[in-house]
Amino acid sequence: MPIYEYECEACHKIVELWQSMSEAPLAACPECAAPVKKIISQSAFHLKGGGWYSDGYSNSSGKANTSSDSVASPEKKVACPNAATCPCAS
Repeated sequence: MPIYEYECEACHKIVELWQSMSEAPLAACPECAAPVKKIISQSAFHLKGGGWYSDGYSNSSGKANTSSDSVASPEKKVACPNAATCPCAS
């Protein structure tokens, strides 16, 4: 459930509120009952699972893990459907 922040337009108090996305936004300040506005704040994120850290990029030697799973496949070229008239075909 996301945390939303609201700022009171009268007393400028900032209120943090755990709300479901389907809930109606807060309309009044809990301190002075004045209108509030939703503010945008810096969000936090958490990296989960494998990823770059467990793949060897954090090694002190500076060498990445060279397993066959980490080898990228070559890019596939896609033909333009309008090759006769398309400027990208030239």
